[in-house]
Amino acid sequence: QLQASGGGLVQTGGSLRLSCAASGDIDIIKDMGWYRQAPGKERRLVAVIDLGGTTRYAESVKGRFTISRDNGKNTVYLQMNRLQPDDTAVYYCATVVAGTTSWGQGTLVTVSS
Repeated sequence: QLQASGGGLVQTGGSLRLSCAASGDIDIIKDMGWYRQAPGKERRLVAVIDLGGTTRYAESVKGRFTISRDNGKNTVYLQMNRLQPDDTAVYYCATVVAGTTSWGQGTLVTVSS
């Protein structure tokens, strides 16, 4: 089970930090990531981090967002800085364990102009 938190309303240029904790009988989590879905659009990758700490970002968030993970807590974070109205979306965390992807419930981020 994945529990995401940290979404909310913020003004342009502001910051938010999302967290997502995995609970239950968990094997080794290979990848942990964040995706987002804006109204009327497809869900897209924001950032992903693997077990070794290698990260990958969508071009639109490079230099503004930072993904990190705490393997001891099975938690992934997304620090979002210099937020823009185009960042408004429901953000979903995801994990990959033994080839199976699991999704969190989503947390809404709204950036006002």
